[in-house]
Amino acid sequence: MSTTAPSSTSTQHAPTATALRTVEGVHKSTSFHWVGDGFFVSTYFPSRHLPAERVSPFVLMDYGPGEDFAPITRGKRGVGWHPHRGFETVTLAWEGAVAHRDNAGNAGIIGPGDVQWMTAGAGIFHEEYHEEGFARRGGRMHMMQLWVNLPRAKKMAPPGYQPITKADIPSVPLAGGGQVRVIAGDYEGARGPARTFTPLTMLDAELPQGGRLSLQLPATHNAMAVVAKGRVRAGDRVASAGELVLFANDAPRLELVAEEDTHVILLSGEPLDEPVVAYGPFVMNTIEEIREAVVDVDRGRFGPIPD
Repeated sequence: MSTTAPSSTSTQHAPTATALRTVEGVHKSTSFHWVGDGFFVSTYFPSRHLPAERVSPFVLMDYGPGEDFAPITRGKRGVGWHPHRGFETVTLAWEGAVAHRDNAGNAGIIGPGDVQWMTAGAGIFHEEYHEEGFARRGGRMHMMQLWVNLPRAKKMAPPGYQPITKADIPSVPLAGGGQVRVIAGDYEGARGPARTFTPLTMLDAELPQGGRLSLQLPATHNAMAVVAKGRVRAGDRVASAGELVLFANDAPRLELVAEEDTHVILLSGEPLDEPVVAYGPFVMNTIEEIREAVVDVDRGRFGPIPD
């Protein structure tokens, strides 16, 4: 396993305030598509409705709601070896199991409740397949993958790997029922295990009908919530399963109220005030850096691909 790890950061909450963030918009994802032959997802961003500066430091979100897969007796389902540079991939699992392997020597299984945080940095190859036992049994796959941008100064950091298991993630009970799993940042004194290069918050919340999720954040941090199940109200706006709530940066506190039993993923972070040039599996600051990444892959500078 790589011994290089990013520095530890956490979200600093502002003092309690009565002002609530307003909702800038409620957005649907794009149409569904396959990633390889194992992941049926819809992309929330990048999109023309969600400019890069409003979702930064996140650059991509692919969400795969529950999809049933029949058993297979041979072969693999998923995505074969492919390169990345300049960002981190974060995979959240709720159902199913994915086997990951990279050419930095890391390997693991992402199962229900687990999170995998991979730093591509200067360059890495990896593969992602349905875990063999799951593929042979068949079953339901429910996952999300996020791409988190790296600041210019850390684009060429050594690759890293954080296998975060369900047991590693603290869970905070809510006064009105429900719970919040803290993956990154902090919430009500609980700190998430993910080590991040810039301040960000990632919460995975289950709310019963009438349940309330309230969060203090710096007003300058971007914030959004993805509704995986149910329906929530934020101010005078309502979002249902499959929709994303984008909050305005106009107050230090946001709040969600469940109108029915709800599963919601809340993301927030300090935006990177830097150019973003994304091309395929690379996220850099300039077109020239993208060209360099392509050349480096062709010349084997991302390292050998394992057999």
